[in-house]
Amino acid sequence: MSLARIFQRPHYRSEATEFINDLKQAHPELERKQREGRALLWDKSIDRDLQAEISAGDVPQQPYVYQTRPSL
Repeated sequence: MSLARIFQRPHYRSEATEFINDLKQAHPELERKQREGRALLWDKSIDRDLQAEISAGDVPQQPYVYQTRPSL
C-alpha cells in the first residue's frame, strides 16, 4: 500500500473550496469578468524600445539622500 493511498481523502473538500464552487455555480459569468478585469491592468504588451529609452534617462540616486551637503 502506497503512502499516497493512506493519506488520500477523496471525499474531503474544504469550506473555501465549497464556497468558491458554489459562487461559480451561482454566478457563471464571474470567471469571464475576472479575466476582463485582469486584462485591463495586467495583460499588456510592452514596447521594449520605449522601455529602454525611459530606463536610459534614469538619474542615479545619491547616497544618503536625507543628509544635507556641507557648504564649502
